Amino acid sequence: MVGDIAHICNRGVDKRIIFNSEADYCRFRDNLFLLNNSEGKLRTKQKNIFHNPDLPERDKLVEVLKWSLMPNHFHLLLYEIKEGGILEFTKRVGNAYTKYFNLKNKRSGYLFQNSSKIIPVLSEQHFPYIPIYIDLNAADLISGTAEKKLSFIKSYQWSSLKNYCNEEYDDEVINKELFLKTFEIKLAHYDKDLEGFIEDKGKMEAELEGVNLPR
Repeated sequence: MVGDIAHICNRGVDKRIIFNSEADYCRFRDNLFLLNNSEGKLRTKQKNIFHNPDLPERDKLVEVLKWSLMPNHFHLLLYEIKEGGILEFTKRVGNAYTKYFNLKNKRSGYLFQNSSKIIPVLSEQHFPYIPIYIDLNAADLISGTAEKKLSFIKSYQWSSLKNYCNEEYDDEVINKELFLKTFEIKLAHYDKDLEGFIEDKGKMEAELEGVNLPR
């Protein structure tokens, strides 16, 4: 339904690595822009589409509020703007990346362990914590203090958190204004929330108790 918000996630079959190179991460990230169009995937001859001053116009299915890519899984936070848009966009993203990955690696069959989970963000209790959960995924890629981890995730290339901290060349993937308005977030406070939950993962799990999150 238009106005719905959902957390989308999936991982590689048998927890296999699904991003083997920078090109793989770029392909998935670029598809979040190119596949978000009612009439199908947009075509461009630009190798790096975000270095093109004239990005193609889109008739979007969803607004992408958050995205985060880990070596063997991904997370998206989507806001539906066309009826059925979240389901259609989720299918496109998974199918397109599987086709690309299999062709590149001369393999066949399933890449992801099953259909992507589409988890509606419904509960007011859980609503503020889903974006934090998505952004904190990259913290597991580095060891060290909470301060060090926070610095890392704020500059991690394969996540939209960097786009909320600075102006980035791939800002067009997401709708920052809609996210900040919908979740009533002030970025200065959000920083403190992230650091607090980095220090205490148990607290995050308690806040999200009952939500069917990936393990």
